[in-house]
Order: sequence, then structure tokens, then C-alpha cells
Amino acid sequence: MASSQGSSIWAKHALFEKHSFYLLIGILLVISVGGLVEIVPLFYLKNTIEKVQGMRPYTPLELAGRNIYVREGCYNCHSQMIRPLRDEVERYGHYSLAAESMYDHPFQWGSKRTGPDLARVGGKYSDLWHLEHLHNPRSVVPASIMPSYPWLAQTKLNIKYIQEDLRVQQILGVPYTDEDIERAQQDMRTQASNDPDGADDLQKRYPKAQIRDFDGNPGELTEADALVAYLQMLGTLVDFKLYDNKANVR
Repeated sequence: MASSQGSSIWAKHALFEKHSFYLLIGILLVISVGGLVEIVPLFYLKNTIEKVQGMRPYTPLELAGRNIYVREGCYNCHSQMIRPLRDEVERYGHYSLAAESMYDHPFQWGSKRTGPDLARVGGKYSDLWHLEHLHNPRSVVPASIMPSYPWLAQTKLNIKYIQEDLRVQQILGVPYTDEDIERAQQDMRTQASNDPDGADDLQKRYPKAQIRDFDGNPGELTEADALVAYLQMLGTLVDFKLYDNKANVR
């Protein structure tokens, strides 16, 4: 009895082994069903990202710094994705939340990590440390293989197109207001100033925005100002004390 059942199953399976056309049809059917199971539920969800208190769009200066970060290829060696694994959480901090990247186009998650993950680097080091690290990484991390970026502190930040940048982000769904776009250039100067005018208004529209001279050169707005402002913001917007740091750690 068992032998006859085994022969019957083998005969059905042989149909796919001997006829590539039937195998192709079977593969397409399996992929179609699997795809529908994954895709169809998304049409019934209003939002696939859980709202997290504290998240806000980047300030114009932080956005400019992020653009420099992407332009220089920093993402090739540094992910911004802390996985919910004990060794990662203990080294880098709370695991990454999807909402932290809700305003990123493109997001900086990834599996490539030649250097440390930067999702929680904000506030970990001083501005001076970042400037030294960018100018000569070996001066602060002797074993670093990171290339130097000395020109960032010497290059004036181009703010000419920041309004167009915010407008594109607005089209992509980032909730910048028309006022944010109109005041973008002034907001950049305000955030990088030691004695800013309009700081209260800036922090009202961008809570927890850090306002200071980031590159040690108050007379000029440089690319180093923007990049350091971006790095110092990473991981500082969300109060992770509201989350159980151990519940989802394997």
C-alpha cells in the first residue's frame, strides 16, 4: 500500500522533472501566490510605518549635510540600521525603528558595515572630534581605514538650491510647509550661528534642532557645518526610554 502511494507521488513529481513547461508554470503559480499574500494586505493598511513621537523632517542644514553624506559615499561603509540582536544593541544602542527613516529619500539602512553603525552617533562625540575625524581619521581612530575629507571644512556650503530641495522633499511626502521652504536659507544660517536670530522660531518648527557653530569657523557656512549638524542629530529625536530595550532582543 505504502509502495503504491510512493509510486503515485513520484509519478506526479516526475511530471515537473521531465517537462520544463509544467515546471515553469508551477514556479509562476507559487511566486504569484506568495506575492499576493505579501502585497494584497498593504492595500488595506493606511500606513505601514508606526508613528513614533519625536520624529520630524530634517532642518535645511541637516538635509544639506545628509546630501553631502550621500554624495561622499559614507553609506558604503556605514549603515544606519541597528538590528534587534543583543550584540548590536549593546554596542550601538536601541535597535532601529522604521519611523526613524520615514523622511529619508533614500534611506540609509543596509548590511554593509566597514565602519561602525551611525544610527546613534548623535551626541556621542564632540563637534571637534567629528572635524578631526573628517580631516584625518587616524588622528582620533588610529586603526581607521577611512579616507580623509579635509576639503569639507574649506568648502563654502552651496545654499542656492536648498529651497528646491525642500520642495522636492515636500512632493515626496515630507511635511515641509511653504514657510519652511521660504525660510530655508535663513534657517541654515541661523542653525550654524553662535548668536542666532530666530533660534526660537527654528526650534519651534524643528524641535531639538541643535543651534551652534559646528565647524569652529563662525564667519563662514561650510560643508563641514552641514555634515556635522547631520551626524549630531542622528538618533537624538526619539526618546528610547519609552521603548522596552530588551523585549525584542534575541
